[in-house]
Amino acid sequence: MEYEREIPKLELRNWAAQGVLLLNTVLTVREGEANSHAGKGWETFTSGVLSKLSGRGGLVFFLWGNNARKLKDVIKAEGNLILESAHPSPLSARKFFGCGHFKACNEFLVSIGKSPIVWC
Repeated sequence: MEYEREIPKLELRNWAAQGVLLLNTVLTVREGEANSHAGKGWETFTSGVLSKLSGRGGLVFFLWGNNARKLKDVIKAEGNLILESAHPSPLSARKFFGCGHFKACNEFLVSIGKSPIVWC
């Protein structure tokens, strides 16, 4: 018998169900070798996705880390919110914590008549 199970709150599917898309600048990597597939074409794909999506307007773009921040120029800023910060990885988390991005995102969404994201 099939049934709908409640998705645990710490799972990212809750974010996806609310319209959150998580996208790295490079989508593959050799195990244990950060950025090992950078410069192999993924950036072209990622840039295209961001450019296309940003044309819709009413979106929030979290550019976390230097690789993501390099893609800022492909995002159409008008009608969207672009938030930049250090990456929340253990290497730079101290710079990330307290950036207020989740609150800023929700304030923007509410200001344009959209539902805020339930982050936790």
